Amino acid sequence: MEFSTWITFFAACWAISLSPGPGAVASMSAGVRHGFWRGYAIVIGLVLGIWTQVLVVSVGLGALMATSAWAFSMLKWLGVAYLVWLGIQQWRAAEAPLVSAEDTGAGTSRLALVLRGWMINTVNPKGTVFLLAVMPQFIDQAQALVPQYLTIALTLAFTDLVVMAGYVGLASRVLGALRTPGQLRWMNRSFGGLFVAAGLFLAMFRRAA
Repeated sequence: MEFSTWITFFAACWAISLSPGPGAVASMSAGVRHGFWRGYAIVIGLVLGIWTQVLVVSVGLGALMATSAWAFSMLKWLGVAYLVWLGIQQWRAAEAPLVSAEDTGAGTSRLALVLRGWMINTVNPKGTVFLLAVMPQFIDQAQALVPQYLTIALTLAFTDLVVMAGYVGLASRVLGALRTPGQLRWMNRSFGGLFVAAGLFLAMFRRAA
């Protein structure tokens, strides 16, 4: 991949990462519930989900999903169900104090947060459709494909790691001041509503004709 091509893709990655979506909601929710260092584990899962999407597209499975209405619908509704389930779980969460950065032995495990992040990005068909639309524009078929796919995967990972760190950190600092049961109930229901809204938005997503 030529440097001029990569720098254009690099700029596009920032726009993609900064745009609000389920990943941003999940990052802020993890930050406010678990503090920065524990909450950041969900970002690792989000990146693994991105890499899963890149792998799916690069081996051609994404093309199958793009052409098969059944496969697209199955993945879309799985993603909708998962986001709505997360929203209900967040809405019903106990009004417990936030886990401090020093409390590494309580609360949701880092592995559970990684798996949650991975699921959020893996079952989002918008990611596959986006990669199918964007990646070919930056791939030079005359050059080795694997290094180019690796470059794309690493670039996407870098920007997401940085941007989502901002979301996790902002939530843990600003919303971390919430302490009373009423405040915590408001926080849980706000994030629960955002997850459900993200699921409903995904439900309205349609493949380009």
